[in-house]
Parts: sequence; C-alpha cells; structure tokens
Amino acid sequence: MEWKTENNKLKKTFKFNDFTEAFGFMTRVALIAEKMDHHPTWTNTWNTVSFELSTHDAGNIVTDRDRKLADAIDKIVS
Repeated sequence: MEWKTENNKLKKTFKFNDFTEAFGFMTRVALIAEKMDHHPTWTNTWNTVSFELSTHDAGNIVTDRDRKLADAIDKIVS
C-alpha cells in the first residue's frame, strides 16, 4: 500500500502480527523522526499504526520533509 494524500496530509496504515511488533516499529520510527526533527502524527491500536504526515511549520501542508519521513518509515518495514 502506498501513501495517499488526503486533506493536505500523507496517510498510511501499517498492520503487524501483534502489539509488540507494532510498538517496536513505532520505536524505530521515533528514533528516525527525532534525528530528522520531524515528528509524525500517529495512532496505535493493538497491531495497527496509522500516520498523518504534514509540516506544521509550513501551515500543515505536505512538504519534502514529510515525503522523506514517509520514505524512511517505508524502509523500516521493507
């Protein structure tokens, strides 16, 4: 599944086998996001992690920073 653009946000949902796998994924994303100084809006429910990426400093629109973070997130699960 690819990232989709909706309401000026990049959106994607990832599903894992269980909560532990989902939480491990979130931890890896958090480390990357911190290094990029670009923190996602995300939710987690048991084995599901959903993202909505936009750049708050640019007026909540999708920028290259969001695309770079999306690419980095995809690389974690590939």
